[in-house]
Formats: sequence, C-alpha cells, structure tokens
Amino acid sequence: MKRILLISLLLAGSASVMAKLPAPVLDDAAKAKAEEAKAKTAHAGKVDAYKLCLSMDRAAANYFKTASTAGKTVKPAQAAPACTDPGPFVPAAGAAPAPAPVAAAPQKS
Repeated sequence: MKRILLISLLLAGSASVMAKLPAPVLDDAAKAKAEEAKAKTAHAGKVDAYKLCLSMDRAAANYFKTASTAGKTVKPAQAAPACTDPGPFVPAAGAAPAPAPVAAAPQKS
C-alpha cells in the first residue's frame, strides 16, 4: 500500500513539473520550416486521397466487369467527381530560399 502511495505521489509531482515548462520560442527559420512541414503533410494527404480515388475507380470497374460477365443485373454507377491529381509538391513562394553558395575570392599569384 505504501509503494502505491509513493509511486502516485512521484507521478503527481513529475506531472506538475512538466506542466510548468515554458513554451518554446521559435525563430523565423524554425517557423518557416514548420510551415513547410505542415504544407508537405497537407500535400501528402491530397496525394493519398487521389490514390484512394483511383483504387476505388479500379475496384468499381472490376466489379461492373465481373458482374456483367456473370450475368448479374447491375444498376448503373452513380456519378462521382473525377479524381484530380494534386501534382508534385511545390513549396510556398514565401518560403525562405536556400542560401546561395559563397564564391571564393580570386587567388593572387
């Protein structure tokens, strides 16, 4: 019983310490990097939705093909929006460009 009480007190004490930590301060580069990561994640979601749409279209086409050859009566497919390809990921225009390489100074002979 004493062990359980001791463990619960230690856990409660550590939780209160964790709650008092200040929020991290981000500089402009870290904010830009976080925004780019957020944009990449959103784009990945669009790509996943596109791939899912394509696979559902293939599955439906296969179903209609096999059902018609089996002699089943199949209702016509409902109209669905076409799958739109999101294209490749393009970083936002406001993103910080990569630093330009520093040119070496000419050597004196």
